Amino acid sequence: MATLIVSPHASAEQDLAPLSPYAELAGSPDTEKTPTRAEQIAHTFVLALMFAAPALLAVRAACVNDPDIWWHLRTGQWMVQHHAVPHFDPFSGPNAGKPWEPYSWLYELLTFQLFQHFGLAGIVGYTAGMIVAITAALWHLVKRLQADFSVVVLLIIAACCSFGRLYTPRPWMFTILFFVLQLDILLHTRKTGKTRELLWLPVIYALWANVHIQFVDGLLVLGLAIVETLAGRIGMGIRTRLRLPWLLAAFAASSVAVMANPFGWRIYRVAYDLASQPGVMDKIAELQAIPFRNITDFAVLFLALGAAAALAWHRRFQIFEVGLLIFAVTLSFRSMRDVWITATVSAALLATTIVGKHAVAVRTPRLSTPAAILGAALMVLGGFRYMQITNPMLQAQVAKTYPVDAVNFIRANGYAGPLFNDFNYGGYLIWALRMPVSIDGRAAFYGDKAIDRSVETWNVGPDWAGDPQLPSAGIVVGSVKSALVQMLRIDPRFKLVYEDKVAVVFVARK
Repeated sequence: MATLIVSPHASAEQDLAPLSPYAELAGSPDTEKTPTRAEQIAHTFVLALMFAAPALLAVRAACVNDPDIWWHLRTGQWMVQHHAVPHFDPFSGPNAGKPWEPYSWLYELLTFQLFQHFGLAGIVGYTAGMIVAITAALWHLVKRLQADFSVVVLLIIAACCSFGRLYTPRPWMFTILFFVLQLDILLHTRKTGKTRELLWLPVIYALWANVHIQFVDGLLVLGLAIVETLAGRIGMGIRTRLRLPWLLAAFAASSVAVMANPFGWRIYRVAYDLASQPGVMDKIAELQAIPFRNITDFAVLFLALGAAAALAWHRRFQIFEVGLLIFAVTLSFRSMRDVWITATVSAALLATTIVGKHAVAVRTPRLSTPAAILGAALMVLGGFRYMQITNPMLQAQVAKTYPVDAVNFIRANGYAGPLFNDFNYGGYLIWALRMPVSIDGRAAFYGDKAIDRSVETWNVGPDWAGDPQLPSAGIVVGSVKSALVQMLRIDPRFKLVYEDKVAVVFVARK
């Protein structure tokens, strides 16, 4: 087992080093040796197990109960049926015809195609596959900064553990992957001065902007690298091997590549609208601050503290490193959905400062990573079979959370809307009932006022009866445990027609 040491000293010649002026020393052994056949097999097996383990945990959880996956699937289906991307909303009752930019349209096409071919098991497969890809990308990032194999493995395990709560079938999985790839490119270019890898950035952003709106996080980090390079020219901070003209060209090309989407430049307006809507932060669970109720939450904290301590230990202000960590911690501790940023950044910072005490390091064979990815994929497929992840099992799981039988009852009896539903059921009803909903998980589309109004009504707040949509509703579908349902049981305007352990259906009295 390697002893972990943080080196506090650096020479003047290391001013051009990546990520920190002493990063060239991080994890660098005195010598390297070519691995034996047994070592190659052992390394490949460890990598495969490391890539597969978090994905297998996601398979075991079989998470298809995410409330947003349903409207994403319906959007993908709509695009397949109409051979176009919607520019106006087709799913909402109160907002029918309102302009809408489904910025994750490519992800929605992908997940719908997976569902069409494999059912709900395809959705679980999407999550598992993305986790393998993210873990492999993290491996590539960290191993280029740290030579000690055991240290790399420990850092990746810690990072993957930190954002385990995000292993759900969401488009943010692509954001995590692309962010890791960009950070890998930037840090390697800062170390070597070879700008060829920067050519990948516009390609990454052209894809990123079509699957998830958080491409703006990547652009901010790219801008931070530009600030550091400019500061280095005037004697502030350290000078890196990043060439300013190439970096500016990469930033400009990436900013233009972002507009290669069905909405053009308006994608930036969508990003701004999302960032300027603070009201949802207190109402949507995934957007709230880290609750620190389980080990994964504390893993994020310890990684951040470790990275901060490593930077402080060297007693030299480093614009990019400090700015990157501040950026990561601000986003992650503000919203648990973004904990992956701190986990990724902290792993990279620690990889450059932790030094293994081995005098000789075993160089990882070039084919180990592809072989490990293949091995991880086979392990995940075996996990599906061993854990019996089948569509009937997944459908039964969905029925425990969403109004599956209630929807079947409404269809069988031909009840007509308008439909009144709560926030969490909205996405599923878009998919299963095919009736315009009163609200769903598209928080930015509805806005703070609509979300506040829905929460007030379903929680029976002081002004719950003043909701203008409730008196005109033809059908009300809600959780059997919700406060509004208990009030409607004695409301003469509505009649209870269906109830099970999950949901209740009321219809308006004629």
